[in-house]
Amino acid sequence: MTIGSFPIRNTFIMAWLAMAVLIIIALLARSTRYKEIPGRFQAFIEMIVEGLYDFFGSVVQDAKQNRMFFPLIATIFIFLVTANWMGILPGVGSIFVEGMHDGHHMNIPILRSMNADVNTTLAIAIIAMGAVQFFGFKELGLGSYLGKFLVKPWKAKGIEGPISTFVGILEIIGEISRTISFTFRLFGNIFAGEVLLMVIAFLLPFGAPIPFLGMEIFVGLVQGLVFSLLTLVFLKIAVTSHDSHDHAPSHA
Repeated sequence: MTIGSFPIRNTFIMAWLAMAVLIIIALLARSTRYKEIPGRFQAFIEMIVEGLYDFFGSVVQDAKQNRMFFPLIATIFIFLVTANWMGILPGVGSIFVEGMHDGHHMNIPILRSMNADVNTTLAIAIIAMGAVQFFGFKELGLGSYLGKFLVKPWKAKGIEGPISTFVGILEIIGEISRTISFTFRLFGNIFAGEVLLMVIAFLLPFGAPIPFLGMEIFVGLVQGLVFSLLTLVFLKIAVTSHDSHDHAPSHA
């Protein structure tokens, strides 16, 4: 399906449905007006938010950084987990329409798991790593942050300068490779789960897919958690200057 020249993919529709679900939940949470004595729904939302805040805080070990990173990290986690779990709902990937794909007539699923499309996972990875660069510049300043990657070979005497330059080049390659690994780790796990469920449902349609659905619920949670935790770790590294490591006391 296209709108003008813009193609609308089935995974794109699932992404919007996941966002719609989260927006509705957010509006319902806001409608509670955050009462001092919460009802069940407000208490449930507060439990999730406080649990995530404390958990991410235990990882970052810095109250200021946790407050700064939490909106982004929690959004990534909740969005990915919601999208992953919606990908195993009845009808997703199993209701088809006839259409054209790469010049061939074939049955195309109306809906597919959002993260089973590498374009979607690449977009989320770019957002995550873009945020890493943004916070790095914001906290350390342009010169200090770029100093992690661009080191003059003659900065220090002897071989230390060229080694630092080479390490800086490796850091640039590492930033690019993180985006690629983010993209294909999430895509590969979700796509593999989608294929597994389709094969099991085709071979043994009655009862057999149920244990695998439970496994996919767990995998969807783990993948969202891994993605968000890695983003948090990279953010922590990005806002930590090399000087703080250089001047850290030795405990040897």
